Amino acid sequence: MKLRWDEITHVTKADPAKDLPPDLGVLDRTDAVMVGGSDGVTAENTLDTIRAIKRRFPEKPVLQEPYSSSHVSTDTMEAADHLAVPAVYNGDREHFVGKHVDLFTEVGSKPEEVLGTGLPVLGDLIASKGLDAVSRMTNEIVGEGYVVQNPASTAADVTGADEPYTGEEVAGAALATEAFYGFPVFYLEYSGTYGGPDDVEAAATHLDDTVLLYGGGIDGERRTREILDAGADAVVVGDCFHDDPARFLETIPS
Repeated sequence: MKLRWDEITHVTKADPAKDLPPDLGVLDRTDAVMVGGSDGVTAENTLDTIRAIKRRFPEKPVLQEPYSSSHVSTDTMEAADHLAVPAVYNGDREHFVGKHVDLFTEVGSKPEEVLGTGLPVLGDLIASKGLDAVSRMTNEIVGEGYVVQNPASTAADVTGADEPYTGEEVAGAALATEAFYGFPVFYLEYSGTYGGPDDVEAAATHLDDTVLLYGGGIDGERRTREILDAGADAVVVGDCFHDDPARFLETIPS
């Protein structure tokens, strides 16, 4: 399913390590769902989450956003519409370039030897479907320029993002995302805290074609509207989806 970012203003972040709401009907008005998390996530619970959402909403775009290749399998690739791969600008080398170079090194230089390298998405796909699967996988990847702005979060701990960016650095990262790296998405992640509109405005100044996502502390339509008015293309809402579905519904713009 091709993503139509111009039609998306609200994205739900579903954590496979958390229980889904009893009634998935709360997802009816969200535009897309991103499945991923940094703690307690496996390929198995990721697959369960994707399949549960797709059973209820087969036409709704679902992206898998893994923090580790161990979260990805042939089955998750088949179940999700896209694979969103973060490159964390203010993280350690492993989470900006290391994992990505390792992955494509294996694909490009010795795909027949990938089995057993710890990259199940490649090994399983190549073993079962041949090298055409690598081309398909590449077409389904959505690269994300990613900034983690809450140093106390699990995401920061996992990625080594010890220091949040200043507004000037956020603007620079946004400019690099579009003008140099060519990623289709720039993601400002506050991981449960509300960062407000300032960094959004700084980033939006430099983005024309790249989609600007904001996640963190969205707990009602007022904050959703504030972030969208500041220049974000979409808000990403996660915690209250799991913890308070009624409040989650209030985050969806009318």
